[in-house]
Amino acid sequence: MNKYILKLAPYVSETIWGGRKLIDEFGVVTEKSNAAEGWMLSCLDMGPSVIVNGEYAGRSLPDIIGVSPEWCGAAVRRFSEFPVLIKFIDAMDNLSVQVHPTKEYCEKKGSGASKTECWYILDCEEGAELLLGFREEISAEAFEKAVRDGTLTDYVGRVKVHPGDFFFIEAGTLHAICRGVLLAEVQESSNTTYRIFDYNRLDKNGNARELHVADALAVTKREPYSQPDFGREDDPALLADCDLFKVHKYDINGEFKGFAGERSFVSLLVLNGGGMLVCGSESLELKKGDSIFIPASSGEFTVSGALQILETEI
Repeated sequence: MNKYILKLAPYVSETIWGGRKLIDEFGVVTEKSNAAEGWMLSCLDMGPSVIVNGEYAGRSLPDIIGVSPEWCGAAVRRFSEFPVLIKFIDAMDNLSVQVHPTKEYCEKKGSGASKTECWYILDCEEGAELLLGFREEISAEAFEKAVRDGTLTDYVGRVKVHPGDFFFIEAGTLHAICRGVLLAEVQESSNTTYRIFDYNRLDKNGNARELHVADALAVTKREPYSQPDFGREDDPALLADCDLFKVHKYDINGEFKGFAGERSFVSLLVLNGGGMLVCGSESLELKKGDSIFIPASSGEFTVSGALQILETEI
C-alpha cells in the first residue's frame, strides 16, 4: 500500500454528561446533540477513526493498518491489538466515579481489557476538580460500606485543576472527571470501565445507569493517589514515558522537528493554534482539533507555525 501521512476524523461519543466544546471549538463534526468524547485516534471496533485525506479517504484506520501493520512500527508487535486510544473529553457535568481494571484482573475474569490512562488539562472552569484515589487509605470493608451507603464521595481525594496540569492514572485507580473540565487523554486501547457511583442519575431512557460494584471493589487501589514523576532535565516536554506509551507536549512558535523511526508511528494531536506539517514531499495544514497519524519509518518531519501539539509514540 502507498504510505502517507493520515489525517483522521474521530468517532464521537454522546453521553448525559457531555458538552459541545469539541463541536464548537475543535471542529469535530457530528449530528449528535453533544460530543462528550472524540476518539481522535482509535482502532476499537465500536468506534474507529476514519481517514479523511488522500488515497484511503473514507476507510478506517484499523482497516489500513490491518493490511499494512508495518505502518505501526516494530514496538507495536509486542501487543496483541493496536495499543493506544487518544481522545478529547468535554465534561459539562460530572462523570461517574469509576475504575479501570488491570491486565491481571481481566485475565482472571476472562473478559475486558486493562486501561491505564493519562490526562492533559486543556481548559476548565474556575474551581474545577478531579476525583483521584482516596483521602487516606481505606479498608475493604469501609470502602464497600461507603459504596452501599452512597457516601463514597466523602472519602475520595479531590484535586483542583488548571490548564496545563497533567495526571497519570494507573489501572486500579479510583477516579472521576468533574464538571467543567476539558482534557486530552492518552490511554490503553480499552473501553472497559467499572462504575462505582453515578450520583443516582438516569439515562436518556429514564433508566438507572449500570453499576459494576463487585468488579470495582475487587480491582480498586484503596489508597491516596500518587502521581508518577516522569520528569527529565534533558526532555522538559515529556509528560509520560511508560511501557505502554510515550507522550510529549510541545508549544511551537516557529519550527519543530520530529522523527518517525522504524520503532513507532507518531500521533500528533493539535490542541491549539495552527500551522503546517511537512514530511518528505508531503505537506498538511494543521489546525486546532486535528489528529494526524505519521506512519513508522516516515523519517524526519517538521511542524511550523504557532500551535500546541500532543505527540504520542509507543
